[in-house]
Amino acid sequence: MNRLLSLLLALMLFVNLANAQQDPKAGKILNAMSQKYKTMKAFKANFSQTLENPSAKVKETMNGDILVSGNKYRLGVSGQEIISDGKLMWTYLKDANEVTITETDAEAESMSPSKIFDMYKKGHKYAHAGTETIEGVKYDVIELAPEDRSNPIFKVRLFINQKDSTLKSWQMFRNNGNRYTYTIKNFQANPTLASDAFTFNKAKYKGVSVVDLR
Repeated sequence: MNRLLSLLLALMLFVNLANAQQDPKAGKILNAMSQKYKTMKAFKANFSQTLENPSAKVKETMNGDILVSGNKYRLGVSGQEIISDGKLMWTYLKDANEVTITETDAEAESMSPSKIFDMYKKGHKYAHAGTETIEGVKYDVIELAPEDRSNPIFKVRLFINQKDSTLKSWQMFRNNGNRYTYTIKNFQANPTLASDAFTFNKAKYKGVSVVDLR
């Protein structure tokens, strides 16, 4: 019964937000955040990812690191590296010492780490959902809902620093009951980039097995 009630409340919130007009206050905050990251040639950070599903009594946290420049990125988490130069994607599994090469596609690009800063601009309604103070810092809370109601992610909640427009964390709510929370740590703007930062350099992985699915 509690699970059904939670689902109904989530559905009502989604429908109300999806049908709402764009919130000018939220739009101003989102534009300031997006512009801040667009002025950076690149950035890197550590982050934590927490998966929660209250009905299934699941709560798991993992840590990772990320390097982003435009539509290129390098992501390391849970024993794997995912590298994209915007055209090709390399997925390296440390335990198997194996890398799989694929071409990027629309779905993969939509989940690019850099997209979180611009996703509100297309296909989403947004609204200001109040403010929260976390460890003495004030954040604006912005909620996004996809216009496509078949999207398995029915809501995204962003926590944006009121002082400098940086994105501290975000939550993604899926219709299977899973909630993912991403929290940024040790953020660094415009780091020095190695020439092979966004490609897989086979020479650095002795004995690696290559699966080319291009």
